[in-house]
Amino acid sequence: MPEEAEREALRELDRLSKLPPAAAEYSVIRTYLDWLTDLPWQSVTEDRLDITVAREVLDQDHYDLVKLKDRIIEYLAVRKLRRDRAQPEPDDVLDDSDQAATDAETPETDEPESPPDLIRREREGVILCFVGPPGVGKTSLGRSIARAMDREFVRESLGGLHDEAEIRGHRRTYIGAMPGRIIQALRRVGSRNPVFMLDEVDKVGADYRGDPTSALLEVLDPEQNREFRDNYLNVPFDLSQVMFIATANVLDTIPPALRDRMEILQLSGYTEEEKVAIAKGYLVPRQIRENGLRPSEVRFEDEALSRIIRDYTREAGVRELERQIGAVCRKVAAKVAAGATESTHVDADAVPELLGKKRYHSQVAERTAIPGVATGLAWTPAGGDILFIEATKMQGNKGFTVTGQLGDVMKESAQAAMSYIRANAAALGIDEAQFADLDIHLHIPAGAIPKDGPSAGVTMATALASLLTERPIRPDLGMTGEITLRGQVLPVGGIKEKVLAAHRAGLTTICLPRRNENDLDDVPQGARDAIQFILVDRVDDILQAAFPDLEGTKSDKITLKEKQQAEQA
Repeated sequence: MPEEAEREALRELDRLSKLPPAAAEYSVIRTYLDWLTDLPWQSVTEDRLDITVAREVLDQDHYDLVKLKDRIIEYLAVRKLRRDRAQPEPDDVLDDSDQAATDAETPETDEPESPPDLIRREREGVILCFVGPPGVGKTSLGRSIARAMDREFVRESLGGLHDEAEIRGHRRTYIGAMPGRIIQALRRVGSRNPVFMLDEVDKVGADYRGDPTSALLEVLDPEQNREFRDNYLNVPFDLSQVMFIATANVLDTIPPALRDRMEILQLSGYTEEEKVAIAKGYLVPRQIRENGLRPSEVRFEDEALSRIIRDYTREAGVRELERQIGAVCRKVAAKVAAGATESTHVDADAVPELLGKKRYHSQVAERTAIPGVATGLAWTPAGGDILFIEATKMQGNKGFTVTGQLGDVMKESAQAAMSYIRANAAALGIDEAQFADLDIHLHIPAGAIPKDGPSAGVTMATALASLLTERPIRPDLGMTGEITLRGQVLPVGGIKEKVLAAHRAGLTTICLPRRNENDLDDVPQGARDAIQFILVDRVDDILQAAFPDLEGTKSDKITLKEKQQAEQA
């Protein structure tokens, strides 16, 4: 162990030798010494730095996730180059006479040599944070990384954690004191350079017992965790070689100081094609194995998997898809065990017989068939989703009501949308006099779900324009963007998740702010080919797309495909 820890251990051992075994302090010191001697002070596992093998392992366990896999490969490549180039080349080795001459020419100074010091202080570990909706493979990816690097793997779930002592440990003055979860986990795996996964870091709370996220600041800071001091041990322990990986669904609840210490890697939901590939390569074989079947006893067609995805799941990840596949496998297992069949072929027509009536229906066409209903795109912690914004009018006196459990920002967007429509009523062909005798009600369904954010501004304006001009909106059109009083459309976030949600819902045309064009590079090619993107700068462009025959809307909109064709020409 390090010098300071050894000195403290010997001091406590000397105290222990002077105490009778019946003394109350005896067991406390004995337990403390057990912890000191059991910790992996110098025990490390040798990294497997074979880039080809690491990539094969990552591809075996997870489909897609290209950016994350590339980041791990980059880390291994840097480690490999540093290890190989830290060894002197054969031509660089000096014999004794050359070394003596070099020493004689080098003046003696009291200052330490900088290159070895810099090498000693280089950061060994890496701190990543995987952020994405549930079920996309964040937690299981950590185990695959450990397998690819041939390191030990340890996982600690931080969801619901409120006590700071869970991270730093309790002081020895307390009865039953123990080190924190970090030290306990390292003792359990017996290595000081494992892959350490901090699961659900965005769900850590704070109360009178302290703030665990503040304790994590030292753990996840490469400049501080070289000498991490647990309250129980009270001696420094080097965490710099640990590869920390945190997972979260959202970033908003993570304090900025803690977020700054981690490298954020975003994960998004999967398209239907990607889910089919994941099901064929990973989920179906696993469920066949877990339900006691042989591969020859059940076979899934691609059309059957697509129907399960469309009609029986509504998610960004694949957890519910695996449950439904498992349900099919259990029914097949029951038939095989009873001797009723030897092999089952699951095609699209057999899915309702095995899983019952479909659970999800596409409501876009029927809900937008009447004027006043627009389809918007929303971002949620569980991935993207579509939302319907409904507007209706009745006799009244200039009243404007907005409902649906909305946050302040969304309410302000509704007011801005209403003001824009009233200010441009003449250009839109709306009789301005009717506002004096009308009450307008704007509602966003799913009122039990809190909703906030400015990205529904253009959808609200389009719904109001549809209501007042009595024109229905195209049923295959979705939209997102923030609106200003001057009619500008400002960029918003979560474009990839929103586009994937529109693709799942069957929308074929999406209006996006022009400044979000670069975000489309992250959208899978299959979704980009199936959807026509209209890049807009003003609300008039969206209204022209929603009502092609609406007078007074002058638009210079250009679709993404038209722009690409023009660039190629």
